[in-house]
Amino acid sequence: MYPYGFPGVPLVQPGAGTSVPLELPKEVLRVGEQSIWSTVRIGAGAVASQAFRLFSTPLGQQGQGFAAGLSIAETNLKEGGRIPSGLAFDALGVACIPQGADTAAQVIPDVAQDVQTFLRHGVLSWDFLQTVIDIAPISLIGAGGGTNVMRTGANQGAAAAADVVSAVNGFGGLWVYRKFPVALPANSTFNILMRLGTNAPATTVAYDVKVALIGAFKTAIEIG
Repeated sequence: MYPYGFPGVPLVQPGAGTSVPLELPKEVLRVGEQSIWSTVRIGAGAVASQAFRLFSTPLGQQGQGFAAGLSIAETNLKEGGRIPSGLAFDALGVACIPQGADTAAQVIPDVAQDVQTFLRHGVLSWDFLQTVIDIAPISLIGAGGGTNVMRTGANQGAAAAADVVSAVNGFGGLWVYRKFPVALPANSTFNILMRLGTNAPATTVAYDVKVALIGAFKTAIEIG
């Protein structure tokens, strides 16, 4: 006598054939890898114990510290703080890039120290409607490492005020959520908070901090 097995197990013995579903699927999922990003501009001055909100301002609108509307360089979000209807997004990784803003002269030693302020004292967190979930310190988020000083064209060998300093640090973009993605369903609302500790020193110039969520969009397609 053969056991009937556990609930949900088909009553087909090994080698007796392959079971097939009784109905054809009514919909399939289309999946495409993509990233969504957002940028906050932080003015020079004290940043200790402050929180800055990202993914709250959509493309073309003013906000997040920018006097003009956000362009594609700052965000590709179609709706502020919300995943569009009919889509779902699985976040498989996170990247964070602090960079001196292009609105003021930047002296290499000062800006390099300021960038390290965000890496050492900053933390990224999910901000949902009723809860805040910490992700990781910014020093663990990114892809690459170190502080980069960029001089191009006529600025090569020129004064330090012509330099632009940026940093991407650690390997968080390679491991955060790779095993357990964060699923953002369609119509879900969210923000990313960047919070700095009480010991963060004041910055010397304005900064743009860009956060990118690396993952995949999913949408259902009816087939019958």
